[in-house]
Amino acid sequence: MDYSKEIKAYIELERTVLSQLDVSMINAVVNELDAARRRDATIYIMGNGGSASTASHFVNDFCKGISEHLEQKFRFICLNDNIATIMAIANDISYDAVFEFQLRGKVRKDDVVIGISASGNSMNVLRAIELAKSVGTKTIGLMGFDGGKLKQLSDLSFHVPVMSMQVTEDMHMALDHLMMAVFYKTLCGIEHLKEKRL
Repeated sequence: MDYSKEIKAYIELERTVLSQLDVSMINAVVNELDAARRRDATIYIMGNGGSASTASHFVNDFCKGISEHLEQKFRFICLNDNIATIMAIANDISYDAVFEFQLRGKVRKDDVVIGISASGNSMNVLRAIELAKSVGTKTIGLMGFDGGKLKQLSDLSFHVPVMSMQVTEDMHMALDHLMMAVFYKTLCGIEHLKEKRL
C-alpha cells in the first residue's frame, strides 16, 4: 500500500506548525532556564504518557548533554521518573496529586517548574503549577490544541497551535533539542549546526 499522501500531509503540517511557533516566547524560555542555571536553582519538570517521556528526555539533555561541558550545570529533576513514588502517591492519596505532593515543602521561589500537557488540562500538572505559583516560583507550560488551562496559568507558555497530539509532542521535543543546540553553541562553544556540503 502506498502511504505517500498521508506521509506528505503530516510532513507539511509539521512545516506549517514550525513556522507558526512564537520565537519571542522560545527566547524567553531559553533565558529563563539559563538564569535558573546561573542562580543554581532547581528546574522541576513533569508530564503524563508521551509527555512524561519528553520530560525525562529534557533531563537527559540538560543534566548530561549540555551540563557535561559546563562548570556551572543545570539542575533538572523529573517528577515522573520515580515509579515507586508515583504509584505510592496515586494509590494512597490521588493520581491528581502525584506531582503536587512531590513539590510541596520543597520547591523554592527561585526554582522553575515546567509542566507538559498536550491538552493543557492534565489535572496533576495543573495542581503542581498552581502550587508553584502559590510560593512565587516561575512556571513554564508546554501545551498544544487550544492551550487549555495550562496556557492561562503558566508564566511562560510554549503553545503549539495544532489539533494533533502527535505534532504537539513532536514540537515539544523540538523545543528541547532547539534549546540544546542553542546552549551548546552559546554556553559550551560547540557548533552543531555547521553547514554540510554534499
